[in-house]
Amino acid sequence: MSLPLILSALWVVAGAVTAMLPMRYQIGPGLLLLIAAPVLIVWIGVAHGWPWSAFGIFAFVSMFRRPLGHLAGLARGGWKRAE
Repeated sequence: MSLPLILSALWVVAGAVTAMLPMRYQIGPGLLLLIAAPVLIVWIGVAHGWPWSAFGIFAFVSMFRRPLGHLAGLARGGWKRAE
């Protein structure tokens, strides 16, 4: 098995462990996982081809659907500070 696939499997395990933490402890590890995922997905695409990157993107979006939705809402200007 190639190094990007091994690291991606470890990323999945780290994500599952992070999901079991209380919410206040998920922020730091979750942010690191969120940053590391695109790097791993591109690396998988370079090593094994774009169809495997597509599977990685689908898994990533499935796992981070709420944070990504929140970031999309922020990008659209949906969050306003109450005054």
